[in-house]
Amino acid sequence: MSAGSWNAGCRPMTEIHDAWMENLAWPEVARRIEDGVTILVPIGAISKEHGHHLPLKTDYLLARDLCNRVAAQMPVLIAPVVCFGYYPAFRHYPGSQHLSPDSFQALLHEIIGGLIGQGAERLAVVNAGVSTEAPLRIVVRELYEDTGVCVHSADIRTLGRKAEAGLSQKLGGHGDEAETSMILRIAPELVQMDRAVEDYGNALKAPKTVFYQPTVFSSDPESGADFSATGVRGDPSLATAKKGEAILSAMAEELVAGLRALFAQDG
Repeated sequence: MSAGSWNAGCRPMTEIHDAWMENLAWPEVARRIEDGVTILVPIGAISKEHGHHLPLKTDYLLARDLCNRVAAQMPVLIAPVVCFGYYPAFRHYPGSQHLSPDSFQALLHEIIGGLIGQGAERLAVVNAGVSTEAPLRIVVRELYEDTGVCVHSADIRTLGRKAEAGLSQKLGGHGDEAETSMILRIAPELVQMDRAVEDYGNALKAPKTVFYQPTVFSSDPESGADFSATGVRGDPSLATAKKGEAILSAMAEELVAGLRALFAQDG
């Protein structure tokens, strides 16, 4: 069975050991950069609330799994996961770690800029966050201005949308049916499904509008659109590992297709 294929036991896919920069000695990294390998830079919080049923490292697991799935299909070199970031909606939950936008942008600039300084020219960010989208785009834009290297980025919110048509929840957004299904596929031993409950807060009553509205999750029922009793928005009780595999496979397929379109000679 291949690394990215489904199995009835719902075990995590095999780690692509030699694709991860952290597992290699520096001369091997230097050789691959000199050969023009595409470098993936994953972003995924290692400590951010995801309700009562999912681990704090949910985003980290997603970022790592997606990069492994790409590495199973094409040659890439994967940088260590950027596991701290800009997550303002969750900063008050115990255990959640959050950087200011300035700190997060500085971190990304140092990490990605450092890779460019070492000779990397083909770079793509796999971003497993939502609030990280805006500061990330500023950084890659500024790096392009400063270095001439175009760093491409893909955000999890835009990936796997066709597969999400198979979900049953009324709406989602965080720690929901989709996210829980993916973690059931990646690390089922970390999911406490007995604690997974429907929690739409007041979102079903929110007005439909084209305007962006900042959100801060709050357990206060009087907090309007921000209210969430559990830190979830959606219905994780509907999650299954099979749904998670469908979503992850669709996401990986889109990432691979996008990378091949950008860097056709990489195969």
